[in-house]
Amino acid sequence: MREAGCPYCREWDAKIGPIYGKTAEARRAPIREIDKRDVPASGLTLARPVRYTPTFLLTRDDIELGRIEGYPGEDFFWARLDRLLELLPPE
Repeated sequence: MREAGCPYCREWDAKIGPIYGKTAEARRAPIREIDKRDVPASGLTLARPVRYTPTFLLTRDDIELGRIEGYPGEDFFWARLDRLLELLPPE
């Protein structure tokens, strides 16, 4: 989830966005961008409301399995993503 004017969203877009789609992680967990205001119409079943942006939701059949809230840097993002991907069944 993202929100217009979010500086952390812009930072993620600049540092991770250009490479994410080329990674093995992206093949397992492709990104679908949804504006925070559009969550009710997204069809997703969330564990709790989205309060911070960016929020990265890992879903299966549109049901939330886990999330990363915020973006305090590249190392944080990749480490948290690795832990989230452990929630998916093996390939």
